[in-house]
Order: sequence, then C-alpha cells, then structure tokens
Amino acid sequence: MKLLIVEDEVKTASFLKRGFSEAGFVVSVAFDGVDGMRQIQTGGFDLIVLDIMLPGTDGWHILTWLREAGLQTPVLILTARDEVRDRVKGLELGADDYLVKPFAFSELLARVRTILRRPPVREASTLRVADLELDMDGHRATRAGQRLDLTGREFTLLSLLVRHAGEVLTRTLIAQSVWNMNFDGDTNVVDVNLRRLRSKVDDPFPRKLLRTVRGVGYVLENPERN
Repeated sequence: MKLLIVEDEVKTASFLKRGFSEAGFVVSVAFDGVDGMRQIQTGGFDLIVLDIMLPGTDGWHILTWLREAGLQTPVLILTARDEVRDRVKGLELGADDYLVKPFAFSELLARVRTILRRPPVREASTLRVADLELDMDGHRATRAGQRLDLTGREFTLLSLLVRHAGEVLTRTLIAQSVWNMNFDGDTNVVDVNLRRLRSKVDDPFPRKLLRTVRGVGYVLENPERN
C-alpha cells in the first residue's frame, strides 16, 4: 500500500513516515501543497494523509481540487484545527476521516487501516449526456455514435464537464482541476482549450451541448432538459 503524507512540519512528517514504513506501507512525503498536488497526479497512492495549514496551497484547496477532478483516493485529514466547523468542512469537502493533532499514532494507524478496508468507490465506466458518451476505462469519447478524436488533456477536460453536467464551472476551477494551476486573469488557456474542444464536440453536430456563461465560465448540458 502506498501512502502520501502532505505535512510541512519536518519532525511530524519524519515521525509519520517512520511509523507507517514500519507498519509495512510505502511512504512518500510532500512538504508543501504544490508538491503534494504534483505527487497526487503521478503517484498512484492508496491513501493521502493531509494537513490543512500548508505553504503554497492549503489542504482545503487540495481536497477540493482532488474531488472536483473526480479522483476518489481516500483522504485522512491530520491537522491542529480542532473546531467543529473545520471537521464538518473537511468531511463535506470529501475527506474520509479527520483526526486532530496531537494524536496517538496507534489511533492514526487504526483509522488508516479501517479506511483501506472499505470497498473502493468505483466510478461508472460510462458517462453520458444526451448523445455524448465517455468510456472512462478506455478513454474514448463518442457523439451520436461517432468517435471523437481527443487529446488526453481534452478528454480530461470533457470528463470534468460531463461529471458536472448542468453546473456552471468557473475558469478558476477548470484551470485548477485540469492543469493544476492557479488561474491567472491574463491567461486564456481555458478559453483556448474550450474552443478546441467545442470544435470537436459541438461544431459537427446540430445540437449544442457546451455553453459559455459570460464572465463566469462554462457548462455542458443537455438542451432537451432546459
């Protein structure tokens, strides 16, 4: 089992790494939020132990990004923030458990093992909106039975929109979820890529699914339901 510890306190991170390694886990450590997000994207972890107060990008942002991107990796929040409202916020954002510092490692280990014993949440292998269909296992997209020639990034972008069909997604959220970047108002990467995606998903078809919400972002929706 592979664990990622996102913790900026060196002594705490070292203690956790040693304890989990001795318990048989393969452990990686990120000392700030930006590195944590980078490792999450490439590491294939079975569970993430996440602090909230981190340099670069805080734990709230990481957790929100993780779930908005459709990643179901279990997350245990380990933090000094002990207010009830913080616990509620963490769980509502998608954390699997919440433990307050200071803590007993035996309890932390037991909670981690309990989470890992739960059956994984499996995403539906096929997502559909109107005549648009995404094969998540095969990374293939079709519309009206026609295969769409999408790049890997375009498929990721389209799958984000499909998962949130009917919801207006801001440019900031799209940039964070697809490119792992903080949105810069001078950057048009989101708009440029949405135009390219629209040329493949909408332009060849009479019924349009992608809509620009001026000043806010984009939404993918079934026009027949409006």
